[in-house]
Amino acid sequence: MVAPLTGPALLLVLSFLCGFVSAQKINVKGEVVYQDTRVSGVVNKAVILECGPTVPDMYIWSFTKPGTEVIKAVVYDLGKGPRFQKLAQTLGQVSLISKSAAVSIEKLPVAAQGLFTCQAIYDIEEDPKIYYYYVHLTVQVPVTKPYLLVSDVSPVEGSTLWMRCNLDNGTGPIQYVWQHETRVGNTSTFAHSNTSVVNVTDVNRNHTGWYRCLAQNPVNSELSDRIWLDIIFGPDVPQIDVTPYTVNERGYSALERETVSLLCQAQSNPPSQYVWFYNNSQVYSGPQFTITKILRMHTGDYACLAQNTYLNTRSKKTISLTVYYPPDGAPGCWLEPALNHTSLKLLCSWTGGFPSASLRWDGDLRLEGQQVQTREQTLTNSGVFRPLGGAATNSSSFMCLGSHPALAQSQQCTARSYIPPAEPVCFAFVTNSREYLMLSCSWDGGAPKALVWWEGPGGQGKAGQENSNILVLRYGTARSGNPYTCHAKHPLLVNTKTCRLTLEAPVLLTQRRVVSVLEGSDVQLTCSLRENYLPANEITWFNNQGVNVKDTSKYQLRRTSAWANLTVRDADEALDSGEYRCTTSNAVGGTEINVTLVVKRHPMPPNATLVNVMYNSRQRNEVELEWVVEGTAGWTGFILEHRWVSERPGRRTAGNATEGRISNTWYHNAIQDPDVRFHTVGSLTPTVTYQFRVTPVNHRTLGLPSEARTPAEPRYNSYPAVIGAAIGGMLFAAIATVLLLIYIIRNRNNNPRLHDLLFGLQHSQSRENINFPEDEVVSGTEGGIEEIAGASTSAPALALPRAASPLTTPAQSATPPTAPPLPPGDDEPVSVTITVKATGP
Repeated sequence: MVAPLTGPALLLVLSFLCGFVSAQKINVKGEVVYQDTRVSGVVNKAVILECGPTVPDMYIWSFTKPGTEVIKAVVYDLGKGPRFQKLAQTLGQVSLISKSAAVSIEKLPVAAQGLFTCQAIYDIEEDPKIYYYYVHLTVQVPVTKPYLLVSDVSPVEGSTLWMRCNLDNGTGPIQYVWQHETRVGNTSTFAHSNTSVVNVTDVNRNHTGWYRCLAQNPVNSELSDRIWLDIIFGPDVPQIDVTPYTVNERGYSALERETVSLLCQAQSNPPSQYVWFYNNSQVYSGPQFTITKILRMHTGDYACLAQNTYLNTRSKKTISLTVYYPPDGAPGCWLEPALNHTSLKLLCSWTGGFPSASLRWDGDLRLEGQQVQTREQTLTNSGVFRPLGGAATNSSSFMCLGSHPALAQSQQCTARSYIPPAEPVCFAFVTNSREYLMLSCSWDGGAPKALVWWEGPGGQGKAGQENSNILVLRYGTARSGNPYTCHAKHPLLVNTKTCRLTLEAPVLLTQRRVVSVLEGSDVQLTCSLRENYLPANEITWFNNQGVNVKDTSKYQLRRTSAWANLTVRDADEALDSGEYRCTTSNAVGGTEINVTLVVKRHPMPPNATLVNVMYNSRQRNEVELEWVVEGTAGWTGFILEHRWVSERPGRRTAGNATEGRISNTWYHNAIQDPDVRFHTVGSLTPTVTYQFRVTPVNHRTLGLPSEARTPAEPRYNSYPAVIGAAIGGMLFAAIATVLLLIYIIRNRNNNPRLHDLLFGLQHSQSRENINFPEDEVVSGTEGGIEEIAGASTSAPALALPRAASPLTTPAQSATPPTAPPLPPGDDEPVSVTITVKATGP
């Protein structure tokens, strides 16, 4: 550590736009030079701090926090390289610029605001000069996105309100600009201030619209989200528009049968609620009151009441409307059956108008009687017509003429009689609750309408009705196989027409009664209803357990009114094989059909054998497996299983195998690729011994698991070490053997039996070994001393003792000399064992 200097010790020159402190001349008078500058930076941005125009010999950067006089070192260089202090970590990412004393700070924090001092010393060895560079750093913070607060987003017209533009952060001075956007999208500046609050007095409806505020400082500007200001006012006095527009001395007028629209409008926010009154009685709620085909009775006073439910204020306006009308349109003619549908009754009527209109039937119709009835303003003329010969053509028509004093021309109407063009139609249907069976018969068309009635077995029938007739039977009471007859009668026909229904129970069909599928597949069971006019209930499926089948993940139902197909997903031999039942019923009876589902298992896959189970490293946390399969096809994947063997320390069985407790839990790993023959099992515990096995799989059919095997230790290439150890052992053995032979030969007198054992008895007695200089001796007598001749006659002779040779034994001695006894334990051959031990790397 370097002790802080007296006075300002360090200075950081920060500049947001790479601010640069201009170079200064070195004071030739020996005085310390001071420079002062102010720099602004932006938080989280990068700046560069310059310490003089040239690189000083020594410099010290220091920092003084605002409001204090404590000077703390940031970085210094006393000629042996820069040294950063702990304070530098709190001032951002501080670094030195190459070949200068300038400091670069990235990710500038707010804590870096303050006084930075750089004390630079030049020409230390000659005439030292000292410079102080003071930099007052101001860290500016960008304004955040403002958010707008309003004292009341729905003020009442004439009230006051304030709007505030709030900021979470930002360095001043901050300017605020308020913008107003109208409903049509026109934007204007509403206010401009250096404060965040603007007050609005005497609020009016023109202030309605979108508002947002713009906050800006020397660093940046941000715009807030807009907020809607809804001014509450009204309602004003309503304005009523009448369509069609006709004015008389009393107000407005309209012709009868016209459509009159009354539109009421009053300026208000929220929009006014409108209520219409007719002669002080409320008749309608809404801004537009429309009277279609206005009548005489609609004459009167109409008032529109506009009310603002938010302010609980209202305003009202009233108008007078008079309706003028002639008699209603034109006369109306129609036909009715008479005399039990054997004749026609002609009727003509003209409603409305004043005075009443006159009516008459035109032409020679041979009416059996005419009656004219006047009731208030309704005139009715009727007569009975009997077709001649019991029949009439479909083109017969009858005309009624009507006249009124207020009309320039008479009005007429025509009635036409005809037989229904088609034949009667019969059909049956069942109610949703399955409580009743409906037999419907209709004979549409014709004028007048035909008479229709039912007759059925056992007195089941229904009296006649016009145009259509429905016979209602309780569900299940219908007679199977017996016809139900519908009769239809028209006044223009002598004979009746009929249609019949014969009710039958439903019949179900299926494509296959026995369906076979392999396990794991989806199979569809079909069931359809044979064509039958009598509607049946919904077709229902029951599974092999007799349970009603619904749409689930196991079963899928596709059905219409005529068929229902059941799909069994992911068929399983044990769960899904068996009888499935399809049932339905109608009002006559029920039926069912059985479908047998046979789920077959896939063939047994061939056996698999583990051929290699070995750890792939000495860490023993991964095992490489390799297996072979006996066959070329018939499997879809494999299941690799492993279990652990917990070792008991200190217990080893024969063959150095671990004796331990084997877990009964096999952990599975499925392989769905049938072509895979290798796999690596990882995340194993090195201190635990595992067993592995592989089981082939053919879809859902499991094969026999292979024999469980324990992983072997990884192989190492010790062949060079073994060869080297063997060669070294052989060399060592050869040298030891040669040395042993030399020792035996030189000491054959001390160990004659060993000598004879290695070289042979006869050979050692008949031949003299002169391979060594000491063997060149002068022949002597038994037990004598041999003299070894030297190269010089003056050299002293060396006398060596020798064992007596059998060849030198005197001839008179028939008994060979007795060999001296061997020491105990020397009567067996000497064996030499050479052990070669090879060790791995």
